[in-house]
Amino acid sequence: MIVDHIKTDGISLRTLHKILIITAVILSAIMIYSTYHLSKNSSKLAKISEQQLELRKAAQDLMDASDYLTDNVQLFTIYGDMRFLNNYFTEAFDKTRRENAVKKMSTKPENKEALYYLQNALNISVNLMEREYYAMRFVIDAHGYTKYPDLFKSIELSPEDKSLSKDEKIKRAIDLVHNDAYKSEKEQISNSIRACLNNLEELMNKRDKDELSILDQELNIVRAIIVFQTFSVFFVVWLTSRLGIHPVLNAVDRIKADSPIPEIGANEFRYLARTYNKMYEVYKNSLEQLNFKASHDELTEAYNRFGYELLMSSLDLTSTYMILIDVDNFKIVNDTYGHDTGDKILIKVVQTLKNHFRSDDYVCRLGGDEFVVLAVHAPSIQDHHMETMITLVNQELANTEDGLPATSISAGIVHGYEKSNFDTLFKEADQALYKTKKSGKHGCSFYYRNSTS
Repeated sequence: MIVDHIKTDGISLRTLHKILIITAVILSAIMIYSTYHLSKNSSKLAKISEQQLELRKAAQDLMDASDYLTDNVQLFTIYGDMRFLNNYFTEAFDKTRRENAVKKMSTKPENKEALYYLQNALNISVNLMEREYYAMRFVIDAHGYTKYPDLFKSIELSPEDKSLSKDEKIKRAIDLVHNDAYKSEKEQISNSIRACLNNLEELMNKRDKDELSILDQELNIVRAIIVFQTFSVFFVVWLTSRLGIHPVLNAVDRIKADSPIPEIGANEFRYLARTYNKMYEVYKNSLEQLNFKASHDELTEAYNRFGYELLMSSLDLTSTYMILIDVDNFKIVNDTYGHDTGDKILIKVVQTLKNHFRSDDYVCRLGGDEFVVLAVHAPSIQDHHMETMITLVNQELANTEDGLPATSISAGIVHGYEKSNFDTLFKEADQALYKTKKSGKHGCSFYYRNSTS
């Protein structure tokens, strides 16, 4: 017997118990010290991630501001409503989100390369404003407005442009902010923003890797202490009729089963469980955020049906256009040219939709040749703009320079309303799509709730 052996050696159980208590106190102190550093480094890692997220948000703010300016100048050229011009100038000279984004990025010297790309995006956006000013000047002259920002007093139309009629001036203004040259510069802004975000991502991954390495080292120390302490506590529990062993065994089983630890038992175990559960929750959330494939279509990289349903559950439908799309005569294309060509056409359709809609709109593939575009943060007055986008998409799909056969899309468009829901909007968009197909395809139709047609 171990107890008899201890007595024979002259070491009392009380003395052994005191030694074990002292050892447990020392081990607990070391564990607390290690977990303190673990918590401190975790906070540091969280702070780094928070800073990087702020910088990514700054880059996205510049893109959003640029898109906002584009939306308003395009709407102004189409509708001639001074509200859009005022929105444009409020964003450009009052809110100054673009300049603020660059200023925020410049406060972090380690992000020098990302700052370069962001500054380049800002420079392109500022240069693009000259074209936008000229387009707006066309609209001001065409409508004969007398009250407008002083900036336009220094902008004079060329004699040739002055001689144009009202309709010709408006048409010229629309073309200036919709043509390929304008889109090319917008794409340059997007490319610079993407390069900035990629650089931030690389920098964040490197810093995360370094910090995680330190965390892993300290976690190994904590694990070693836990193992040793577990055996020590087990021996003490054996001497005291195995008191308190159940929480330890339960914790080990849960760790092996890759699940959270119940916060039961002694305070030390509760503390350990909370620390483990926090790390476990962060780990699981990270896996979910990185699961791109779960929500995107493998062929086209558009959102798949699962991603579409997630989006619909979180969007503000009252400011969203739902555009239900079918590729015209897609079965004939597949039968004539083969499925490989059909796949390439589907990819081209998605890319073309992304090119013509805003970067914060969502393109989803529901299956086969059925797609949905969710144009968010869009008031219902943009019907003409939506129709223009579909027309531009069809013009690009008709281009065969890439070696693919010409194709087109049919679309049904509906705007959300106060009590709209997922199923209702989809049914209404489907009715509008049916109307387009019945009218000969290659275009779009709108669903108007008070219409008798």
